Amino acid sequence: MLILENNYHVDFRPDHSICSLLGFNHAVYTSHYQESENPVNIFGVYSVLVNIDIISGSYLNGLRNPTICSFFPAVSSGYKIIETPANLVYLPITLDAIYSIETSLTDQNGQQLNLRGENVSIRFHVREI
Repeated sequence: MLILENNYHVDFRPDHSICSLLGFNHAVYTSHYQESENPVNIFGVYSVLVNIDIISGSYLNGLRNPTICSFFPAVSSGYKIIETPANLVYLPITLDAIYSIETSLTDQNGQQLNLRGENVSIRFHVREI
């Protein structure tokens, strides 16, 4: 919410303003009290998805998705994330022989995470059924 005094106003019209982060529209606000029109969007990443291109049987929101693990980061932005799945679920591998594996880290919307050059280490456990 905005509380404006002394006839101040807030102009969220410029490109790249923080209006969407705070839940406001691209507009000028002049009233003394104004609640945001939209939800606050401070946390851009609600879930980190670990995707791997050689599995099947995984679904996200009812659609097939190559996600082998998902979690909410338990540390603040900029800190090292260490995640160990509690309940292992083994998914079928779609290949007879594994020559390469492509992995990716995305957010809940499927957007590639920008790790800003940080190193990532992921360990997969494969077993025969």
